[in-house]
Amino acid sequence: MSEEHSERSVDQATAVALWHALLRDEAALLEHPGSHHKVLLTQAYALHRDQVIDSDDLSDLLEQADGALAYAVEAHFDRELGE
Repeated sequence: MSEEHSERSVDQATAVALWHALLRDEAALLEHPGSHHKVLLTQAYALHRDQVIDSDDLSDLLEQADGALAYAVEAHFDRELGE
């Protein structure tokens, strides 16, 4: 049973690490901010639905996804203005 719990913890950590890797994919974020944001939200809700993360963790992931979208939109405006 301890081995099963250990494997589950590794799987959970891997799933969350993959979400964070997606969050850090700046090229995809800047190329398609809306689509990238939607994928981040979908994956975060899936992690919560599958009980990989709790409600507090979900809230944190959603906040990070929204922050990434805000960053991408601001970067787009900066490029448009030539900054």
